[in-house]
Amino acid sequence: MLEIRDLHVRYGGIQAVQGVSLNIRRGSIVTLIGANGAGKSSIIRSIAGLNRNVSGDIVLTRHQGDSPVSLMGLKPEDMVRRGISLSPEGRRILPHLTVEENLRLGAYSRNDRDGIEADLAWVYTLFPRLQERNWQKGGTLSGGEQQMLAVGRALMSRPDLLMLDEPSLGLAPLLVQEIFAIIKRINAEGKTVLLVEQNAFAALSVAHYAYILEVGRVVLEGPGQELLENPKVKEAYLGG
Repeated sequence: MLEIRDLHVRYGGIQAVQGVSLNIRRGSIVTLIGANGAGKSSIIRSIAGLNRNVSGDIVLTRHQGDSPVSLMGLKPEDMVRRGISLSPEGRRILPHLTVEENLRLGAYSRNDRDGIEADLAWVYTLFPRLQERNWQKGGTLSGGEQQMLAVGRALMSRPDLLMLDEPSLGLAPLLVQEIFAIIKRINAEGKTVLLVEQNAFAALSVAHYAYILEVGRVVLEGPGQELLENPKVKEAYLGG
């Protein structure tokens, strides 16, 4: 579905990503694991069109049988129209808007009214608490509820590829379990998921495939369950 070829990302004199190549298969959950500064968010932001000083190629095959299309140089709104949506690190909801207004904002690029209403109802089945609080201002929600809102807003563009940047950051363990259960459900209902996450155990437990990054390079890759049992991964990311 999405292939990243020899990606390089620079911020001034800093080389944040150095020749990374990834393959995200349709219908899968793929995760990027690594410490702070490993390049995970730089990769996902580049796919979303948010980084400008980028080289290499990002190639999308949106539907089976389509010809691959390069996404390099496109703006974030173009990426959304091509079926790629990002729930960013830090949630970035609009605190002065209600829950429902935040969700509807996620569908800004769409004009299919019936489809938008159907997707809003679907998001509310995924996150019943959002429906209970749909009249509340986003800024009055708890951290976990704001994370649910950020994911729900990303889903409202009806993406083929949903990208999640640190969805468990700052959440209590029970909420982390809930968020990852919802990620599995979203995937089971047809969405391809690219997950950037510091909680290596949770991410590898749900991922079909994973890439381990260190200082801007892929140092290890394989099926999520296989990497969970890898001694090097256990030592570095799973507490031995």
